[in-house]
Amino acid sequence: MRRIVNSPTFARSERLGTLLTYVCDLTLKGREAEINEQKIGQAVFGRPQDYDSAVDGIVRSQASRLRQRLELYFQHEGADEPIRVAIPRGGYVPVFEAHEVCAPHPGVAEPEAVLSDAAFATPAPIPQEKPGRTVAPLWLACGLSLLLASMLLALWIHDRHALRSAVVTAPPTHPFWSRLFTKNEPVTLVAPDSGLVLYHGMSGKEIDLKEYLEAGYRSESNGPPETSPTSPKQDWLLDLANRRYTSMVDLNAILHIRDRAQALGGDVSVRYARDLRPNDFKRGTVVLLGAYSANPWVELFEPNLNFVLKDDYTKYMWVLNRNPQRGEPDRWVSDRTDPQRRVYGLVAYVPNPVGDSNALLLEGTGMSGTEAVADFVNDDAQLLPFLNQIKRPDGGLPYFELLIEAHNMGASAVRSHIVAWRTKK
Repeated sequence: MRRIVNSPTFARSERLGTLLTYVCDLTLKGREAEINEQKIGQAVFGRPQDYDSAVDGIVRSQASRLRQRLELYFQHEGADEPIRVAIPRGGYVPVFEAHEVCAPHPGVAEPEAVLSDAAFATPAPIPQEKPGRTVAPLWLACGLSLLLASMLLALWIHDRHALRSAVVTAPPTHPFWSRLFTKNEPVTLVAPDSGLVLYHGMSGKEIDLKEYLEAGYRSESNGPPETSPTSPKQDWLLDLANRRYTSMVDLNAILHIRDRAQALGGDVSVRYARDLRPNDFKRGTVVLLGAYSANPWVELFEPNLNFVLKDDYTKYMWVLNRNPQRGEPDRWVSDRTDPQRRVYGLVAYVPNPVGDSNALLLEGTGMSGTEAVADFVNDDAQLLPFLNQIKRPDGGLPYFELLIEAHNMGASAVRSHIVAWRTKK
């Protein structure tokens, strides 16, 4: 555990290291029954004793990131670890599994460090069973464990039912989400058309919102100009244009935001970008996932945005800075060959240009960029300090745009931080 939290993969994720240390420490002390979402929120993330975990999903989001980071660790610097740690989905109790490794590489660690870590990680020997010992105590222990598990499950179901009833009767508040989602207001979550990005790259043709709505690019007679109607490439592109793809990163973000909206009483619907129409924007709050290249509806908002994502569909994606402040570049470039694998993500909380409500845009220069901003808005430990920094003197929250830089490691966003923001009245 010490090697994991001190590794480069966890170097700039102190909260994930603290979360891992907390659950491992309780497990190694035989206190697995104390590991639950509510107690983790209090002990690790400083939440009050009566905080509502149905609305504040910080433990769930951070546990998801911790699982991804553990996988990365054991794929890279922890590939030779004799013991592997995993946190199965659906809970927070870690599992320790033996892993057969090759002979250690020379120079990986100093002998003293190896001995120290090995002594720390070696479990206590298991007492040998004496001859003639009855197995009845073992069955008794198993029966008591099953009984305890059944009782805990019944209590959990009861608490969840009570919690849901409380949410329905008295929706809790949040400084950001309560402004975006209100009780009984329609909320439309728009999943991006990820196949459109592939179509752009293969055809060399960018589709604007008008063309997207008319859908001519998906018919044989209006295919890419450089291909003939009978060419294999034309058939492949048409097939690609008519398929429906959405990434798992976008899907996870939608699920988290849907839970937020429903907990606050919003009437939520999830729509695919291709199925949306302009009139849909007139009915309540809209949340758009994906950049313009995957979600052409972003075109409605870009005239009023300072940060605009662009893509040449070959090597570069960049964030255009229309009005640079002192010390800022006119653009931030994400080079697909960059050894640092920098990616960018944009959070935009803006007015809905079609209706009289609000909108939230979550865009990224690739899936990792989108993941970085989705993690940001769902993590109060990051979101709330930023909101406190930009709130008005009267305590109100202005519209804002926020640009985040992260690094792509194994298709996951790591080491993210804010690089610029703008606020509006």
